[in-house]
Amino acid sequence: MAELLYRLGKFAARRAWTVIAVWIAVLGIAGAGFVAGFGGLTTSFDIPNTASSAVIADLEKKLPDFSGASGTVVFSTKDGSALTEDQRARISALVADGDDLPDVANVIDPFETEQERADRQQELEDGRQQIEDAREQIDGGQVQLDEGFEQLDEAQGQLDAARDQAEAAGAPPEQLAALDEQQTQLDDSLATLTEEQETLDASRTELDEQSEQLDLGTELLTLADEIRVVSEDGSAALVNVAFTEPRLDLQDSTKESVIEHFESEPIDGVDVSFSTDIAQGVPEILGVGEVVGVGIAAVVLLIMFGTLIATALPIVTAMVGVGIGVLAALAFSDVVQMASVTPVLGIMLGLAVGIDYSLFIMNRHRKQLQQKADVNESIGIANGTAGNAVVFAGSTVVVALLALNITGIPFLGLMGTVGAACVAIAVLVSVSLTPALLGLIGERVLSRRTRARIAEETPTPKEARPMSTLRAVFSVLAIAAALLTIAIPALSMRLGLPDGSSEPTDSASYRAFTITEEAFGAGANGALLVTADLPDGIADEDLLATQTLIARTIADTDDVAAVAPIAVSDDSSLAAFQVVPVDGPNSESTARLVHELRSMPPIDGEITLGIAGQAAINIDISDSLQDILPTYLAVVVGLSLLIMVIVFRSLLVPLIATGGFILSLFATYGTVVAVFQWGWLADALGIDSTGPILSFLPVILVGILFGLAMDYQLFLASGMREAFVHGSSARIAVVQGFRAGRSVVIAAGLIMVAVFGGFVFSESVIIRPLGFGLAFGILVDAFVVRLLLMPALMHLLGRSAWWLPRWLDRVLPNVDVEGAALERRHHLH
Repeated sequence: MAELLYRLGKFAARRAWTVIAVWIAVLGIAGAGFVAGFGGLTTSFDIPNTASSAVIADLEKKLPDFSGASGTVVFSTKDGSALTEDQRARISALVADGDDLPDVANVIDPFETEQERADRQQELEDGRQQIEDAREQIDGGQVQLDEGFEQLDEAQGQLDAARDQAEAAGAPPEQLAALDEQQTQLDDSLATLTEEQETLDASRTELDEQSEQLDLGTELLTLADEIRVVSEDGSAALVNVAFTEPRLDLQDSTKESVIEHFESEPIDGVDVSFSTDIAQGVPEILGVGEVVGVGIAAVVLLIMFGTLIATALPIVTAMVGVGIGVLAALAFSDVVQMASVTPVLGIMLGLAVGIDYSLFIMNRHRKQLQQKADVNESIGIANGTAGNAVVFAGSTVVVALLALNITGIPFLGLMGTVGAACVAIAVLVSVSLTPALLGLIGERVLSRRTRARIAEETPTPKEARPMSTLRAVFSVLAIAAALLTIAIPALSMRLGLPDGSSEPTDSASYRAFTITEEAFGAGANGALLVTADLPDGIADEDLLATQTLIARTIADTDDVAAVAPIAVSDDSSLAAFQVVPVDGPNSESTARLVHELRSMPPIDGEITLGIAGQAAINIDISDSLQDILPTYLAVVVGLSLLIMVIVFRSLLVPLIATGGFILSLFATYGTVVAVFQWGWLADALGIDSTGPILSFLPVILVGILFGLAMDYQLFLASGMREAFVHGSSARIAVVQGFRAGRSVVIAAGLIMVAVFGGFVFSESVIIRPLGFGLAFGILVDAFVVRLLLMPALMHLLGRSAWWLPRWLDRVLPNVDVEGAALERRHHLH
């Protein structure tokens, strides 16, 4: 590999314009692919085969009107007064026209809904009164019937007595016949009264059934009492918008058309805002913060190189790599669903590693030029040595990112694949375009002052003295204790996806969230969609009782504010309910409620519940990512050990590298929790609100920080190994390798922190913690673990750091990362 890169470097230096033209053409092809294939990005996340996805699949079959995405438009008065009749009428007019919007299935008028609720309440009260009136009539009729039965009993007694007397006196047949006729009349009267009694009993039974239905309806209405779409004081109203398309298929243009429609006719004295399901659009891929980050990186390069042209070169190559990688990735967005954060991650990594990798090659080339090397030969050797290390370092980042595909989570695997592609392109650009540009600028890569000193004799290197053992022990203990302390907040990490409360305070989503919470309760922002599989062949007359039983059971669960039935499938096999939790969508109580409802035994022995809704979907995603994190971390750690054993031909150095990575990773987790969950320094960073940590952030940090940590480990430890192999004692080799690599690691670390840190000030609540986590992780790993902890541990281990069993030494391939063999074959002078 080193020889191939040497030849590539010399060819690029000699044929600079050819190489430049090739990369410009590649950039043009990527741009054409973007124009032809860009299909938009999604702000939603999903994981297949979760409990909520199974519920949605069931809804798509049996209740399709409830399987699509939905959102809320919030109208509120500016002064907190009740909405006037005119304001209500204008809102209703907007609602009525909203059904014609693209991909909109239904827009629900809140005032009609509340009127229907009031009408239903009045119907129940009227029905109750009618039943009471009917009962009074029945009771009155019963009194009359009872009196009739008593009179018949008396008449029957008198008739029986008369017959007894007549028979005793030997009355003639004519007299007995008269008595028989009276008996017939009594029997007819009794039959009539009995029939009337049966009719009265049937009426009473029917009233009892109606009363029971009224009781069930009243109970359901009571259970749903907290579910409102017009606030109690009348100052706010919620317009629910149901879409025909699922969340992941909902286009931004559809959301924008909803926003444009409801903002098209401003209503005096009324504000309109939108829930995140509607208002959360694709964030800006590049903003002011990112530009500032690149600017800081440029300052670091200028200080290091001392010349503008050399400063610009790594930034230009990084920009080319980012442009190709991100445009090519976006060209496939019409084929696969791509989360909005995916290209942003590609930009983050492409910029950071693109600048750093070019810096590594340039730094080696500059040092060789200062030793009076020929320009083209120096470029070739720099590409074969530092470039070889860049290829290997980039490969570790690529492998770590591609390993995200083992999580089985599509959007995460795609993020890793796009990030890996951007890093791979950054490597290719660094080992081809960088040598070409270096060939064009020649010795101008050095400042005039440096070029003027080239003729002078190279100064004698300073004598290397190892650090004291006491200092090494203190450094190890102090750093380990400090990082473990910083990691403590990670023990209370909660994962989740952002809701409206996480958005900027001046955004429509934040206003909608806070108004909804204040006017309708916290749980109104995270309503759950609960389905119930009903028994086969359930009769229509039993449906209301079954719905009430289900609603009552759900309402009896802790942390439920209200529950209401909303639909039943045509075949009466599936019922849907809206359940409003007590707290918001990202609260611990709502997550606990979702898990409790899912673990509930079948109601009445045969009715099972399913939970969906945005809050439940987010909880499922967070749970899945939390479950996969240990496995992914184990894979990455195992990969780290294997790669480091091959590179450094040692068993203990890989353990140091991996242990340091784990320390920096958990310190990063702890700091992210302290800032974004606990709120420490939130005001200074412009973080408006705190909450759970972005659910996929821990997994992403593992993959990226591992790869980048190995980069710094490689550039420092390889120099130590080279010095040790060339005869220096183990502890002297630590100092020599540290001196050789520290300046470039410091510069590279500062550049990465600046680039990643620029994303901290993004408006996107998804990108902000990602940028912060990467910036802090690099800061800790590069400047604390690699520059302080690792040299101290290497000093304490001494010669044993490079121990490797002979049998393993024979088996392992010799990768020669630093290109020592290449340097022996090719001489600079």
